[in-house]
Amino acid sequence: MSDDAQADAGTVEGQGPVEVSEDLARHLENKREELFEKFELRDEFPPEVLAEAEARTEGVTAEISDEIDERKDLRELTTWTTDPIDAQDFDDALSIEERDDEYVLWVHIADVTHYVNPETAMWDEAVERGNTVYLPGYTVHMLPPVLAETVCSLVPNEDRLAHTVEMHLDKENLSYENIEIYKSVIQSDERLTYAEAESRLEDPDAPLHEENKLVYDLAEQMHEQRKEDGSLVLNPSRDRAHTIIEECMLKANKAVTHELMWNRGVEAMYRVHPQPSPDEWSEALREIQDLDGVSIPGSTWDDPRKAVNATLEEAPGRQLDKIQWAVMKVMPRARYMNDPFGGHHALNFEIYGHFTSPIRRLSDLINHWIVYQNDVPENLIELCDRASDKQKDAEQCEREYKDFLQEVGLDPMAVNNRGIEVVDSAEADKTI
Repeated sequence: MSDDAQADAGTVEGQGPVEVSEDLARHLENKREELFEKFELRDEFPPEVLAEAEARTEGVTAEISDEIDERKDLRELTTWTTDPIDAQDFDDALSIEERDDEYVLWVHIADVTHYVNPETAMWDEAVERGNTVYLPGYTVHMLPPVLAETVCSLVPNEDRLAHTVEMHLDKENLSYENIEIYKSVIQSDERLTYAEAESRLEDPDAPLHEENKLVYDLAEQMHEQRKEDGSLVLNPSRDRAHTIIEECMLKANKAVTHELMWNRGVEAMYRVHPQPSPDEWSEALREIQDLDGVSIPGSTWDDPRKAVNATLEEAPGRQLDKIQWAVMKVMPRARYMNDPFGGHHALNFEIYGHFTSPIRRLSDLINHWIVYQNDVPENLIELCDRASDKQKDAEQCEREYKDFLQEVGLDPMAVNNRGIEVVDSAEADKTI
């Protein structure tokens, strides 16, 4: 999975929530509280932050009307969102056109910094939290959920404020011929789940079929080009809907940081991923080569990333987790830096940063503000360190909570996909 990809937490259709007893539910709650204290994670929002968020969700229609003259009006552009079936907020949307010599890809991101800026208590709270923490069956939000569920949710048939990345891509090599980043007003035509996006791709008569087919064809080209260039692809069997979202978000993130670095020459929160040492890569490849039924193609040994990609595509399914783990063990941790020097090794991008998820990542929120203001917060280095440290805390917290779920006999994946329902103890005993 790429550095930017978020796990699909969609509900498994046809299966209800995982049932647990009241005693076990209390046990889980106590464990969460223990972990929140250990990693200094704030679960509850202060009253003034909640009050501020509530106030910003009032008078939405009038506020958007007042904003239209100051923004690019894209409400006539065919636009749609694609998210997991149980997503609570829809903070990114796509539009696409094919022209004679170029593709034009628009990635619209909810304009979170219109509501959350350095003058607000919500901004201070976001800096404190650093990111949204996703535990199986439980979420600790970076920003009050009321924002994500209302003004920052690109719901269909409603005018919404967005920050749009408009990319003109050369048809031959998919390079950026032109990048424009601007504030906009959009109106999404439809909200698709991943499964619905798949069915639209299959049905030529379905609404948005042509748009989804066009954007998938482009995303597939971008995906193949990334692999050819040496981008590490640890999950080779993603479905088409995931490929669309992942590749379009990567292209938009790369475009924004390309613009910030090369055209504006400003610091930002760049995502820097160091490479493992040659010895560490050799160790990982040897471990992979020794797996039963696995062989690394001889022509790929010169570039370990290409070697892993080629091996994952040919390896038996039972060995995929072991191959991925051998790679992850030697990978250094990516960090946010105010200088992109060193690039992003796993993606093999010279410059990379985050822009597409300002509702759940501090880095994206800060980068939205930098793009908008063309100015950098004085404490940018401190903010980079904060975001890096809080991400590490979130990942460790998630790992320990998953381990705990397994200790008490619960499947973290099932809990993540289906949620939890507290039932009478006698009933729960039958289901565990």
